[in-house]
Amino acid sequence: MKNIIYSIKKYKFLLYELVARDFKVKYKRSVLGVLWSLLYPVLTMTVMALVFSNMFKFSMPDVNYLVYLMSGLIIFNYYSEASNLAMSSVVGNFSLINKVYIPKYIFPLSKCIFVGINFLLTLIPLYAIILLTGTGINIHHLLLPYAFLCLFLFTVGMGFILATISVFLRDMFYIYGVMITLWMYMTPIMYDFAMIPAKLQFIFKLNPLYWFIYFTRDVILYNQVPSLNVWLYCGLFAIGFLLIGIFVFKKYQDKFIYYV
Repeated sequence: MKNIIYSIKKYKFLLYELVARDFKVKYKRSVLGVLWSLLYPVLTMTVMALVFSNMFKFSMPDVNYLVYLMSGLIIFNYYSEASNLAMSSVVGNFSLINKVYIPKYIFPLSKCIFVGINFLLTLIPLYAIILLTGTGINIHHLLLPYAFLCLFLFTVGMGFILATISVFLRDMFYIYGVMITLWMYMTPIMYDFAMIPAKLQFIFKLNPLYWFIYFTRDVILYNQVPSLNVWLYCGLFAIGFLLIGIFVFKKYQDKFIYYV
């Protein structure tokens, strides 16, 4: 961990350049540019709201369904996009790795930071919806950075793991596509957790994203401080997966050159 922190300081310029490159590539020749970061979650939420609230009659008692949907959607979208980009980051930068020495973990980390900046932008439409629906904002919203930090650390850890696996198993790109779809439906984004049979709820609670979303919704929708166990679960999943990811990546990174 100390070596990584030291290298981040040493190679912070490179990290900045990688993140800047991703922005340039993503929004190149795009008329709306960064505005898509604001419009995309709103458009996605609108489609999902029309489908699930009208066709499947999903609703949430005592809270606004749009805010419920959006608060879960931005969390999952961040993880989905960041983990997918992190997974392909080492393989995608093979030509650069071959030419000069670069700490390889810089690549998954830069992807998580890049998507993280977009994530912060998505908070703008989220809060616009919160205000327009009359959900309200209070001092408890100052607790949200904890959930977002835990989400980021968890995603970085998963990014390290996925990037490592994908170097040795290229099929992982296709397998993970199926996994992330299943993961989305196993996460209470568009439906109420209470709909799940009691005997199956413990399985859903093994999902780290459930706890990050739970924390966020506790603050935004119910205007309350999450209970201690929610804080602990968020922190444990974040630190636990980050440490596992660092261990796995560090153990196998010297072998990457033989496979990429």
